Amino acid sequence: MADPSRAGSTMNNPVSPPRQAHAVLDLPSRAWKGLKIERLLNLASLQNQGAALRILDVGTGSGGIAHYFATHPSLKCSVDAVDTQDNRKVHAGFAFRRVTDTCLPFPDESFDVVISNHVIEHVGKMPEQRQHLFELKRVLRRSGVIYLAVPNRWMLVEPHYRLAFLSCLPVMWRTPYLRFRKKGDFYDCEPFAVRLLERLLRESGLRYRNLSIAATRLFFEIEKPRSLVCGLLRHCPDALLNPLRPLIPTLVYVLDKTPPVA
Repeated sequence: MADPSRAGSTMNNPVSPPRQAHAVLDLPSRAWKGLKIERLLNLASLQNQGAALRILDVGTGSGGIAHYFATHPSLKCSVDAVDTQDNRKVHAGFAFRRVTDTCLPFPDESFDVVISNHVIEHVGKMPEQRQHLFELKRVLRRSGVIYLAVPNRWMLVEPHYRLAFLSCLPVMWRTPYLRFRKKGDFYDCEPFAVRLLERLLRESGLRYRNLSIAATRLFFEIEKPRSLVCGLLRHCPDALLNPLRPLIPTLVYVLDKTPPVA
């Protein structure tokens, strides 16, 4: 299920060594991802009296997800996309802007839906990650939702460099391990464990729901419907799967600006 990031999702930290644009450029997989996001967010229910949903795709990469929503046959969407590089394979239907950091070039409360799909692990260290969440929240309308996906630190095989246990290692060991395996000179990703990510979300003032199990089910239903795993998931209740959430390779959350209950 792990998505090896998006083209140009690297919102570069100018202090750190250059970060690569770990790209998924095959458009069929981006259409599947768009369908999964649509279903997880139940976007049809967000349309208000036929008005277009304003969607922002942060770190758009190939442009496939932005294009999916911009050309949707039944959802009426107005789509903007940003990235630090222009690696689009499709251009039609959505507006695109290049950015240089985590700051988003839009007014407050501009969007009904904000998508951050495998981006936050690329923007830099914790200060940049906090700023990324702050910006997502800032441009989100009060009734809007954020889709946030990030690779789990405890995944068996790190998806960007295809190395077993890479992200499980202490931070100071990751780059030496990468160099030892001759896969690169600098480990430029910052994946999250569940506890740290949820702490950061609370600090950002965002209400969150962990939908990693639902997202895993949808991944297999959409992309591998005839697989043994898909069949098992169809008959396995959430109560049995919930203890496994901290180990799911991709952590998926839906966020909103609902104030906490006093």
